[in-house]
Amino acid sequence: MKIAKGLIAAILLSTTAVPAWADYPDRPITLYLAWGAGGGTDAVARVIAVGLEKELGQPVNVVNRTGGSGVVGHSAIADAEPDGYTLGLATTEVNLMHWLGLTDLDYKVYTPLALMNQDPAGVQVAADSEYQTLGELLEAIKTSPPATFRATGSGQGSSWHVAIAGLLNAEGIDASLVTWVPSDGAASGLQELLAGGTEIVPSSLVEARALIEAGRVKSLAYMSSERSQLFPDVPTLKEETGSDWEFGAWRGMVAPQGLPDDIRDRLIAALDTVFKSEDYHKFMGAQGFGATFLPGEEFGNFMATNDVNFGETMKAIGLAQ
Repeated sequence: MKIAKGLIAAILLSTTAVPAWADYPDRPITLYLAWGAGGGTDAVARVIAVGLEKELGQPVNVVNRTGGSGVVGHSAIADAEPDGYTLGLATTEVNLMHWLGLTDLDYKVYTPLALMNQDPAGVQVAADSEYQTLGELLEAIKTSPPATFRATGSGQGSSWHVAIAGLLNAEGIDASLVTWVPSDGAASGLQELLAGGTEIVPSSLVEARALIEAGRVKSLAYMSSERSQLFPDVPTLKEETGSDWEFGAWRGMVAPQGLPDDIRDRLIAALDTVFKSEDYHKFMGAQGFGATFLPGEEFGNFMATNDVNFGETMKAIGLAQ
């Protein structure tokens, strides 16, 4: 009897010792993002999805949930079951939307998995624009009637909106002089630029790459302390105007709050492998995306600091509610 009880206890112990992710995943995973197909976030999401499929052995289906300046997609991630079968590629807007009063969502409603990418903003205009330098463009904005210039590339109060508004503020120019036209992302914003519906798209150079290389769009400045390796001829903002303003968008993998620790650790390990893979760096390098990795808690701390900094900037330019 004692032997039988001992065997039963051993079996139960061995069973309870099996980690929660021993059979995870056993079905397809959904990866939400808040921006439209064809933009930078979509491209990064899809290369991550391919890598995760190899690591996890299950399909990872990318779903674009656009609308509400990023609220729709980010809400879909936060509202999902924290079981590891719904993930999201969160963007800078997580730390912008709540300052605008658009939502109560912030970085705290997610389980941080890994920062995967950061990209500084550029100032893009149509190739046939009369403005050859950023200085010329800024002077025209200062001396023209309000609403003469329009900018687009993301939702109201989202990353690229803050990029151009913060730039204008740093230059002592009233940010309201440039009207922001909301869009589903840089891809649609750049098409609007080509159609003549707007004059400025403050997106990353990566997102504008194809049109720059095709000679249809030109970039006047880069909001970073160093020139872009992708387009080294584009001057930094510091070089153009002497401004210290810098701005970049980030993208990171998250899950709904409450994700079991075992599944979280499984996903962080998988994302680490994806990030270190030759395929990931080859793709990111070819596209000009900035590859940056911060796992789990480090990514969470990054978002917390980023949230505070964005709040201070948005208050300064009058966008915070």
